[in-house]
Amino acid sequence: MGSLSHERIEAHNRAQRRYFEENEKRRMRPSGSPYVERQVNELVRFAGLQAGERVLDVGCGMGRYTLPLAERGLVVEGLDLTPTLLDRLHEFAGDRFDVPLHAADVLEPPADLVDAFDAVVGFFTLHHLHDLDASFASMARLLKPGGRIAFLEPNPYNPLYYVQIAATPGQTWEGDGGLVRMRRSLVFAALAQAGLRGCRLERFGFFPPFVANVRAAGRVEQALERVRPLGPVLPFQLFGATRPDEPAEA
Repeated sequence: MGSLSHERIEAHNRAQRRYFEENEKRRMRPSGSPYVERQVNELVRFAGLQAGERVLDVGCGMGRYTLPLAERGLVVEGLDLTPTLLDRLHEFAGDRFDVPLHAADVLEPPADLVDAFDAVVGFFTLHHLHDLDASFASMARLLKPGGRIAFLEPNPYNPLYYVQIAATPGQTWEGDGGLVRMRRSLVFAALAQAGLRGCRLERFGFFPPFVANVRAAGRVEQALERVRPLGPVLPFQLFGATRPDEPAEA
């Protein structure tokens, strides 16, 4: 990276740390709600994660999704740019889970994580990253041959996200505006540029948390997901790809 690119990345990282450190975001705390459980279950299914596999949760924050992954028998580790959030994750984990944590930029992960993971995953992380091409290239290096990448992200074609950013205290366009880049064409191009193959996209969800956590809401939500005209604007989207077992031929 040239010095200007490095300066821009450092400025971006400082802004992201400030965004997450200045006001603790309650929505990032572990909750165990049906809303969160559905999101974790969908990513686990989508990525084909199996108990005992070694998984890195990028942008793990306070462990809202990291701890449910550990509960499913995955050998999970967490990586986050913000040490303050990792301290909170450690508090929430307590003595229940031994989750190794790494305070690092995904562009410069610890060297001992290279070729180490069956899967690299994240929940609402990609839209906070400065450079998708470079980030996916770095994450691809952390995968074992045949390893998978899977990320859950907001759908930029769902207008309610823009209302949420404008109306929610603590959310800002500087912090969350990267959701506009979570488009199939841009994400797939970045995955392919990183040498990953088999790019996939699925969308799901419908209700906000206060509705999704009602007992009967799950069946109604899944019925609405099958209504074809709603497909393009469903709020959550899963992006996935695989590191080839062998390097691509030149």
